[in-house]
Amino acid sequence: MDVIASLPDLSIRQLEYLVAVADSDTFALAAEHVGVSPSALSQGLAELERRVGVPLFDREGRRRVLRPDTRPVLEHARQVVALTADLTDWAQRIRSGDHGQLRLGMIDACAVQHHGEALRRFRDEHPDLRIHLRVGPSGGLLRELVDGSLDLAVCVEPPEPVRGVQTEPLLSEDLAVYAPDGRRQPGPSAGWGPWVLFPRDAHTRAMTEAALRRRGAPLEVVAESHQPEVLCEMVRLGLGWSVLPVAQAEWGDNPLTGCEVLARRRLVAARRRGAAPNPAGLLLEQALRSPQAAASSSPR
Repeated sequence: MDVIASLPDLSIRQLEYLVAVADSDTFALAAEHVGVSPSALSQGLAELERRVGVPLFDREGRRRVLRPDTRPVLEHARQVVALTADLTDWAQRIRSGDHGQLRLGMIDACAVQHHGEALRRFRDEHPDLRIHLRVGPSGGLLRELVDGSLDLAVCVEPPEPVRGVQTEPLLSEDLAVYAPDGRRQPGPSAGWGPWVLFPRDAHTRAMTEAALRRRGAPLEVVAESHQPEVLCEMVRLGLGWSVLPVAQAEWGDNPLTGCEVLARRRLVAARRRGAAPNPAGLLLEQALRSPQAAASSSPR
């Protein structure tokens, strides 16, 4: 006869305790964060340990520290706490219309070149909505989305699906090759380089390397930066060639001149999979897809 294992009776509060301990320097700070006494926190964690059925902590003198092998439990706790917070926030927003807050993450190209004007209009149309904007690389924004620090991320489509994240396409943009001497004609790719590129952990870097290999171009990287304006300046100074989004490299008063479009990257809106929808986030996504938003994203 098959034996079906029963699920442990875990409480969201206990999982919140575990996340607080993982993110705090001391038990006292963790207890303060979740609004309980240290003894109540300790009792709740002991009960969580009992219900999970595996040890979660080691003793170091009088202190208890998380065991290195507790990562699956901690990841589960983070997701459950984040999704529960999403549901609570969603209910509050439904009751209060467009009040509350939207925690938004954007890569720099979206925040400035592609969607800056659409974001400004959205803020003007929703004056009672508090928008907290975080600008950073795609990988970091997706991690913050998963752990519950962001409600919506607008970023480069990840090369592989990210657990707990769903994406919707917004737009695609060209990546072009830029030479230090400002040449306009492609020329033989065997003569390209050395390169100043986005770092190896950037989604655009993997796409760039794959496209350069297909062209047979040598791949000697002499400098890296997450900031496209820094890469543009390196090209102007003659430090190397680069592959950059056209909307950023050819923007502003001192644009670069591309010699060839090498690839295209897709920009997406990312949300936590299975989370209660954030109404303000859905409205913002609609604004970012509007014809006005697309028109404002063309290089100047």
